[in-house]
Amino acid sequence: MIKLRSMRFSRSSSKLGNGNKATPPPTEKDCRSIGEIQWELRPGGMLVQKRESNQRGGDGVITIIVSTVSQSHEISVVATSTFGELKMVLSLVTSFEPREQRLLFKGKERDDDEYLHMVGVRDKDKVLLLEDPAIKEQKLLGLRDKPINNPNRTIIV
Repeated sequence: MIKLRSMRFSRSSSKLGNGNKATPPPTEKDCRSIGEIQWELRPGGMLVQKRESNQRGGDGVITIIVSTVSQSHEISVVATSTFGELKMVLSLVTSFEPREQRLLFKGKERDDDEYLHMVGVRDKDKVLLLEDPAIKEQKLLGLRDKPINNPNRTIIV
């Protein structure tokens, strides 16, 4: 992380109606009170100004509310995680494997390699979890086509 100091540029006091009194240039103490600009390097290699983090979970940890059709889960992950990593965590909580999951955020299905913070996921945002319909259909067809191998089964003719 790179830290740079910003200086506030202001009008002289003569332009503000204070007469002919000149204001002294800002001191080092004034610069510290204004704040420092913090920079971060994004995964794509872009250097950007770091946003204010008012997250309650700690350094970069956000809580996401993941809703299924019938349930809701609160998952805490690092903000720089990918949707694929979120699927891995959700596979521990739900009965869906990561390949069976479809995650939707802001009405769009998200790929496994997309980063949460790059898409705009913040603390307490909602993500919708759906089961992939193609895999759901394969499961149903697979269960229907499987012969029942039960040696204790009796057949009455």
